[in-house]
Amino acid sequence: MNKLFTTFAFCISILSAEQDSLGADCLIIKDENSIICKYSNVRKSYDRDIKIFWINPKENISREKEVIVPAGHGSVYDFRYIQARMKGLWTFKVIDKEKEYSTSFEIK
Repeated sequence: MNKLFTTFAFCISILSAEQDSLGADCLIIKDENSIICKYSNVRKSYDRDIKIFWINPKENISREKEVIVPAGHGSVYDFRYIQARMKGLWTFKVIDKEKEYSTSFEIK
């Protein structure tokens, strides 16, 4: 019984961790002059088109990109340099079908 409970708890924790990693997230690596943003979602058995937007602090689209997420894949990365980017609060937004996912980060 204890082994069954432990297995069940382990499965629930993995599913919970996967749910927490869905969506958009960005990482600023100053030493490498880099901003790396990632979009993660559940893997699908078919290709799907997504749109990526980088929105600057003045709320203008700095970059718009269409990406195909191949069947069996669950994440997409996009990369920008920090240098020459406007200072302030940026938004990284992804549209996957009709759902929007976004995250914000600040360039100081």
